[in-house]
Amino acid sequence: MTPPVTLDVGVDVLEATPEQLRHLRGSRIGYVLQDALVSLDPLRTVGTEIAEPLRAHRVPAAQRPARVQELLTSVSVPEPELRARQLPSELSGGLRQRALIAAGLALDPQVLIADEPTTALDVTVQAQVLELLEQNLSAGRAIILISHDLSVVERLADHVLVMHQGRVVEEGPTAQVLTSPQDPYTRRLLAAIPSASSRGDRLSDLPPATITAVPRERAPEAGPVLEAIGLGKSYRGPDGRTRPVVQGVSFTLDAGETLGIVGESGSGKSTTAWMALGLTPPSTGQVLLDGEAWTGIPERKRRSRRHRIAVVQQDPLSSFDPRWTVGRTIADALGVGQGRRGGARGSAGSSGRERDRSARVAELLEAVGLDPAFAARHPLTMSGGQRQRAAIARAIATDPEVLVLDEPVSALDVSVQAQVLDLLGDLQAALGTAYLFISHDLGVIHHVSDRVLVMQGGRVVEHGTADQVLHAPQHPYTRQLVSTLPRRDLQEAS
Repeated sequence: MTPPVTLDVGVDVLEATPEQLRHLRGSRIGYVLQDALVSLDPLRTVGTEIAEPLRAHRVPAAQRPARVQELLTSVSVPEPELRARQLPSELSGGLRQRALIAAGLALDPQVLIADEPTTALDVTVQAQVLELLEQNLSAGRAIILISHDLSVVERLADHVLVMHQGRVVEEGPTAQVLTSPQDPYTRRLLAAIPSASSRGDRLSDLPPATITAVPRERAPEAGPVLEAIGLGKSYRGPDGRTRPVVQGVSFTLDAGETLGIVGESGSGKSTTAWMALGLTPPSTGQVLLDGEAWTGIPERKRRSRRHRIAVVQQDPLSSFDPRWTVGRTIADALGVGQGRRGGARGSAGSSGRERDRSARVAELLEAVGLDPAFAARHPLTMSGGQRQRAAIARAIATDPEVLVLDEPVSALDVSVQAQVLDLLGDLQAALGTAYLFISHDLGVIHHVSDRVLVMQGGRVVEHGTADQVLHAPQHPYTRQLVSTLPRRDLQEAS
């Protein structure tokens, strides 16, 4: 028999009628969803969205505008009157998340359910949201925090439940569970956290991917595979003013190397990545691929070299055509170039003849740890980790020399993230691919990167080896990023 779940009003929410639940939702239980951009109605202003629970619970219309501004002020949104009139798309990620929290607090509920409230936020904005949630705890509000980020759990939670396959496998005080885990699954979660101490080690308990490849030969004097020289990008705003979003960014990327790029939202990381891919033309500067011009030339001159550089995006579901099977998506990438070494499982003598496309797709799926039967599946029928593996299979289909990874693990739970990071390490070791790795998670960056670029306001403010930048930061902004990390080293604690 399922035990009752009751609030202090004496209502068992599992047995409550729809009318009782409508009364409880918002007034007694607030809910903060994970993705503010998806959760907020793109066609309604932020103020209208926050006022919705007030309207549903019959707060007089004349009182709602003042209450909306009061709520926005309480969650530290600047210029609340202006923000209330803006659409969600006109706000930054941090401001959208604050607006979502304001909507959850509109009727002053006694319990706030926060479902992954900091996922995909950069460390600076994450710290601001966590501080806001701590203020709600101090005000006497109870919080049910759902998160795959154990550092966030450590900071906020008094008591922890660890769930696996629908069951609670361990529970107890936070310090006890995270420092002396008893269940094997909890220990695996803690071991899967990427950090400085995990560099060079596998994070998951899966065996290394079986990848047979002919090593790419590259002469030492060949130079970097990718080079950015003084990249700049400016956009004209609705007021007619031109504003720079990237200024004077330069870097090199050698074969088989991983260069990590970190910075808060709006720092220019993704714009830099899109310029490196040749998908966004720079306003100033240039990109060289294998020493030859990659930007500033017509696309028709790039087309024959497109197979040399590929991308893995943050959300594979939105980057796949939902109507296409995984097999068709990967086979479509093969049309760009069949691979110059037979791909992940090619041989030196196979470059002169076409392989059967379905067999090639099966090989790529096996290379990323998926059963070839997944070729017949659609993206919506797969888990997040499976979709990301399929996205990697698509990216390596053309045997690229450079792989741009834009937040490839930010939306994955810690165990699946570990599997994907291990897979990327296996592929790089076997194929010699260079990675341009963008992430807001400094633990992930330290685990995967040889060198790190720190960006602020469109500029590179610090550059060096991963240990130099993250263990002994020189620039005040880098020190601020490191100081806002919510984690102590859980790896050592476990």
